[in-house]
Amino acid sequence: MTALKRTVLYDNHVKSGAKMVDFGGWEMPINYKSGIIEEHIYTRKKTGIFDVSHMGRFVISGREAAKFLQYVLTNNVFALDLKQAQYTMIPNENGGAVDDAYLYRFYEDEYLLVVNAANAEKDWEHLQREIAKFDAGITNKSSEIAMISVQGPDSKNILSKLTGSVYLTEPVKNALDILKFDGKEVLVARTGYTGEPLGFELFIKASEAAVIWERLLEYGAMAIGLGARDTLRLEAGLPLYGHELGLDIDGREIPIFSCPLAKFAISFAEAKGDYIGRESLAKQYEGYKKIMERDFANLTDLNRIIKPITLIDKGVARAGCKVFKGDKEIGYITSATMVPYLKTEGYGLESRITDDRAMRAIGLALLNGDVELKDNVEVEIRGNKVKAVIIPYHLKSDAPPFARPIIYGVEVDCKFDSSADYKTKALNLVERSCRNTLWRQKETINLIPSEQTPSSAVRLLSVMDPSFRYAEHKKMKSFYDYDVFYYQGTGFIDEIEHLLIEELKKYLNCTEVETRVVSGQMANTAVFSAIMDFKNRVNRKKDASRLGYVLNNHIIRGGHLSAQPMGALHDYIAIDPVTEKNAVVNFPVEKDNSFKIDVEDTKKVIEKYKPELIIFGKSMVLHKEPVREIRQFIDEQKINAVIMYDMAHVLGLVGDYFQNPFTEGAEIVTGSTHKTFFGTQRGIIAGNYDKDDYKFGLWETIETRAFPGSVSNHHLGTMLGLLMAAYEMNSFKDEYQKNIIQNAKYFAKCLKNAGLDVAGDPSISYTETHQVIVRVGYGTGPEIANRLENNNIIVNYQATPEEEGFSASGAIRLGVSEMTRFGFGYKEFEQTAEYIADIVLKNKNIKEEVAKLRGNFTDLKYCFTDEDITKSLENLMSTF
Repeated sequence: MTALKRTVLYDNHVKSGAKMVDFGGWEMPINYKSGIIEEHIYTRKKTGIFDVSHMGRFVISGREAAKFLQYVLTNNVFALDLKQAQYTMIPNENGGAVDDAYLYRFYEDEYLLVVNAANAEKDWEHLQREIAKFDAGITNKSSEIAMISVQGPDSKNILSKLTGSVYLTEPVKNALDILKFDGKEVLVARTGYTGEPLGFELFIKASEAAVIWERLLEYGAMAIGLGARDTLRLEAGLPLYGHELGLDIDGREIPIFSCPLAKFAISFAEAKGDYIGRESLAKQYEGYKKIMERDFANLTDLNRIIKPITLIDKGVARAGCKVFKGDKEIGYITSATMVPYLKTEGYGLESRITDDRAMRAIGLALLNGDVELKDNVEVEIRGNKVKAVIIPYHLKSDAPPFARPIIYGVEVDCKFDSSADYKTKALNLVERSCRNTLWRQKETINLIPSEQTPSSAVRLLSVMDPSFRYAEHKKMKSFYDYDVFYYQGTGFIDEIEHLLIEELKKYLNCTEVETRVVSGQMANTAVFSAIMDFKNRVNRKKDASRLGYVLNNHIIRGGHLSAQPMGALHDYIAIDPVTEKNAVVNFPVEKDNSFKIDVEDTKKVIEKYKPELIIFGKSMVLHKEPVREIRQFIDEQKINAVIMYDMAHVLGLVGDYFQNPFTEGAEIVTGSTHKTFFGTQRGIIAGNYDKDDYKFGLWETIETRAFPGSVSNHHLGTMLGLLMAAYEMNSFKDEYQKNIIQNAKYFAKCLKNAGLDVAGDPSISYTETHQVIVRVGYGTGPEIANRLENNNIIVNYQATPEEEGFSASGAIRLGVSEMTRFGFGYKEFEQTAEYIADIVLKNKNIKEEVAKLRGNFTDLKYCFTDEDITKSLENLMSTF
C-alpha cells in the first residue's frame, strides 16, 4: 500500500484536532473540531484559511514560454499583464478537460501554473511531453512552494496585519502582488475557490508555511478542511474535476463548454494559433451559443450544460442522482449536498447578516441543453422523486465584502403609498414633496459634491411654458449653417439657445458649445459616438471601426462611470485582437497618492499604446488634471490623440482658481451643469476648434450626434434656467470660486483636527477642488453615511482606490459648493466638522443642533436678489 503524501502543514492540522482523510493520495483535513457547518459559516462571515499545498505548482519560463502556454491551455496568455492571473483549462484534442487550472504571472519572465492535486502527476507528464516542441522549460515547484488560501470578509484586514501593508493588490479579481512577511517574499493573489468577493491565495516557501499558518490563526482566521471547501465551492457554483469536468457517470467525456466557467476560460483569439483541442472547442462553442440564444432545434455540438439546481421538497441530493422533467430523464446531479447559510434582516445595503442559520439542499446538474431557468424538475433520491427547480445561481459576490446567499423564493417587496383613491394619492404627493423640500432646504447640511441648489430665478424659469414644448433644429449647409427649426412658435427658444451658447463660450473661453444634451452622460455618449463616426468618415460602406486605445481614469480611482467600458464608452471601444481586452488603459497614479495622476508614468503609457482618445476628469477629484503636461507631450511625440476633459464635478470651477482647460490644451470639455455650476440638470459639450482646421469636422459631427443622434426634445424649460445660471456664474464666479477652494481646504483641515482620517496630500490642505475625502473604515461607508443623514448631514459614501466597490466603501465624500452658496464660511464649516466627528467617532445624536445651524443659512448667495429681480420673479409666479 502506497503511503499517503503530506503537506508541510500536516503537523499543524493534527495539532488543531483535524480529522485526516485520503484525498487524491494526500492525507488532508476533512474538518476540524468545530465541524463542516461551522467552518462554512465562519468563512462566509469572517475568514477561513485552507491548506492547498497539495495542489501542483509548475513554473514555466524560457523564450517560448508564452507560446507553449498558448498551445496547451485554453485561455489567452497574451491577456496576462504582469501581476495578473487567469482561470484556464488544460484541454485534450476532443475538447475535454485534462484539468482546470490557474495561471499566474508574478514575474515578467515566468509563469506559475497551479493544477489540481489529484491530476498533478497526469498534468505534469502531459505538459512535459508537449513542451519538448518549444524553447521553454517547466519546473515542478510543488514541494518547494506552499500555498495557503485566505478567504472571507475579514481576509483583507488579516493579511494587512500579516504583511504590514494596507495595500495588498489592486482591488480586483485575479490581481497579484509581492509583499513581505518578516522580510521574506509572500506572493499574494486575489484568487480562490469559495466564491468570496474578498479572497486571497498566498504562495510562500515551504519552510515558512507553518509560521504563517499559525500567525493567520492568531489574527482571527479559522482553519477550514476539505468538507467546507466543497460546500463553499458548490454554493458558489464552481466546478470540481471528476464532477463537473472529466468523465460523466456513463464514462463519457464532459465537453469543456458544458462547464459554466468555460466562457471565461476559453479563447479563440488569432494570437493563440492552433492549440490543442481548438477545433473541437470551436464546435462546442457553436452549440453553446445555440443554447444561450434558446435555439434548441439541433444541439448535437453541445447537448448538455451544467446548471444550478435547488430542492423544493425535503431531501438531500447526491452526485449521480437522476433528474427528470415530467417522465423524461434530462440529466443527473454532478454535485449536491445540504449547505448552511446565515439569514439576513432588512433590505439592500442596510441589510444585516444575523447569527440565525439555516440549511438548504442545493446542487449542480448536467442537464439537457433545452432545460431552462425556472423549469420545475424532479430529482430521484433513493427511488423517490423530489421536487426541484433550475435557478441562475446559489450565491452572488457582487456586494463585497460579503458573499450573499440567494434563497429561492425570496423576493423584495417595497410598498409605499397605499391610499385607495387617486385624490388622496395626489394630496399625499404634494404634502410629502413639500415636507421633503423643506427638510432638504431648511434643516439639512448638504455636502454631496455632485449636487447644487439653484437660485429661485433658475428654478422658476425651468418650469415656464417652454418646459412643455418642442424645438428640434439642425444646421443646414444650404442656408450657410443657419439653424432650421422643425416646429413653429420657437423664436423665443432660438434666442435663448444663442444667448446660452454665447454665455458659456465666454465662461469657458472656447469657440463652440453644444447645449442640447440633457445630462453629462449624454454629452459623453455624443462625443464618443462623434469621434468614432469622424474616424470612419472616409469609407462608410463597411462596418465602422471602433475607437483605438482610450486612456482614462479607472472607476476605482475616481474615474467617471460614463468614461468606463461599462458606461457610455461601452459601444465605441475596440477589443484588442491580441489580448481580447477592451482597448482601454488607465492613468497611472502616484505611489504615495492614489488620488493624483503620475505624469511621468502616464507618458510611458501613452508611448506604448498611442491612444486615440485621452479622457481627463473624475467624480472623486482632489487634484487638478495634468492637461498641460500631457498636451505638450503628445504634441512633441506627434501623437494624434483627442484630449477630452469631463469636468462634470468641476465645471463651476473653470477659471484661475482651478483650471482653464482650453488654455491648457483640451480640445473638448463635457460636463453636467448642476454640480459646482449653478444650473439645472443638463449637460454641455464645448470645443475649441478653428473653422479652418480639419478637426472642425469633428465638431460638426458632435453637433449631429447631439441632434438627431442623442436627443429630440431637449428639455427647453431647463434651458431657460441654465441661461439664468450662466448669467449668475459669469457675474459672481470670481468670488464664488475663490471661496469654494478656500472653504474646502479649511474644512479638510478642520476635519483632520477633529480626529478624522482625511485623505489626500496635507501639504496642499488635502484638496485643490471643492471635495474632501474622509476615510471612516473599510466597509463602513454606507453605515456612516446613513448615520450622518439621520443627523441631518447629507453626504455620500465612497470607495477609495484600495476598495473593491461601493458596498465595500470605507470613506465618505464631502463637497462644500452648495453650503458655500448658502453662506457657510470658515466658522460654519469648522462647526460642521465638529458635528461630523461627534457623529462618526462618538455616535452622538445631534440632529437638532445641525438643523439649528442650517436654519440660519437658507438664503442663497451668488445670484441676483435685488428688488428688480424680486418683482420679475413675482411676475413669473403670476403666470401659474
